[in-house]
Amino acid sequence: MSATVFPGGAGIPSDSGALADAIGARRELVRQSARRSLGRRRLVGRIAIGLCVVAVAISLAPLVALVAYTTSRGVKALSWSFLTHIPTPPGIPGGGISSAIVGSLIIIGLAVVMAVPIGTMCALFLVERRGRLAGALRFAADVLTGVPSIALGIFAYAVLVGPGSLIGHFSGLAGSFALAVLMLPIVVRASEAAMRTVPRDLWEAGLALGVRRSRVVRSVVLRGALPGLVTGNLLAVARAVGETAPLLFTVLGSTLLATNPLQPMGALSLTIYSNGTQPYPAAQEIAWGTAFVLLVLVLALSVVARVVSARLNRQAR
Repeated sequence: MSATVFPGGAGIPSDSGALADAIGARRELVRQSARRSLGRRRLVGRIAIGLCVVAVAISLAPLVALVAYTTSRGVKALSWSFLTHIPTPPGIPGGGISSAIVGSLIIIGLAVVMAVPIGTMCALFLVERRGRLAGALRFAADVLTGVPSIALGIFAYAVLVGPGSLIGHFSGLAGSFALAVLMLPIVVRASEAAMRTVPRDLWEAGLALGVRRSRVVRSVVLRGALPGLVTGNLLAVARAVGETAPLLFTVLGSTLLATNPLQPMGALSLTIYSNGTQPYPAAQEIAWGTAFVLLVLVLALSVVARVVSARLNRQAR
C-alpha cells in the first residue's frame, strides 16, 4: 500500500478511509489541545480578575473607613447654629465654624484667581512652543508637584509674612499665595493635557483662514479643551482646600468673622488642627464636625468635576 508523506513527517496511507481517519484524529488532537489551552486561559483570567477585585477592595478600604469614621463622629456636631455661629472660647460648648467657612472661601477664591490664569497661560505656552525653555518649565512643574506643602508654607512666610517681607504680618492673602503656588503645577499639567486633546488640524485651519492666533486660542483651543480644564482646576481646588501646613505659616487663624484678606483669617483646616489637639470634649467635637464638613466639600468638588467634565464632553460631541 502506498503512503503519502505529509508536512508533519508521518507517513499516512493514501487509502481514502485511512486518510479520513487520520485527519479526524488530527482534528480531535487539535480540539483537545485547544480545550486545555482555553481552560488554562480561563483559569488565569479568573485569578487575574480576583486579584484586581482584591486590590480594589484594599485601595477602597481606607477611604471607606475614613468616610465612615469621620461621618459617625462629625455628624453629631452638625446643626444650623454650628454652621452659622462663630467659635466660642476653648472649653465652652456651643461654638460654630462660620468664620472658618468664610475664611476658607475667601482664601481658596483668591488662590484660584492667582493660579488658574497663570497656569492656563503656562500650559498654552508649553503646547505651542518646543525647546529648552518649554522643557525646563515642564520639568519645574513636575518637581513643584512633589514639593511638600510645608516647604511652600515656609516659602510664603519668608516672602510675605516674615520681617522685611512684602506684607510683614499674617494674612489671608499670604495663605492664598501659598495655596496658589501649591495649585499651580496641577493646573499647568492638567491644562496642558487637556489642550493636547484638541486636534492640531483645528489650530492650523483657524490660522489658515486668517484668524488671529488669540482668537483661535480663545474660540477653538480653550473651548475644545474646556472639559479637561474644568476638571483639572476643580481637582486642584480640592487638593488645596484641605491643606493645613501652608496656612499655619501664613494665615495664623482667627475666631472672628474676618473678611479682609490683609488680616488673619480662619480656615476649616486650621479649625480642625487647633480644636483637635485640645483636651476639651467640646473642642474635639467641633474638630470632628469641621472635618466632616471639609470631607463633604472635597468629595463634592470631586463629584462636580466628574459630572461637569462628562456633560461638557457630551456637548462637545
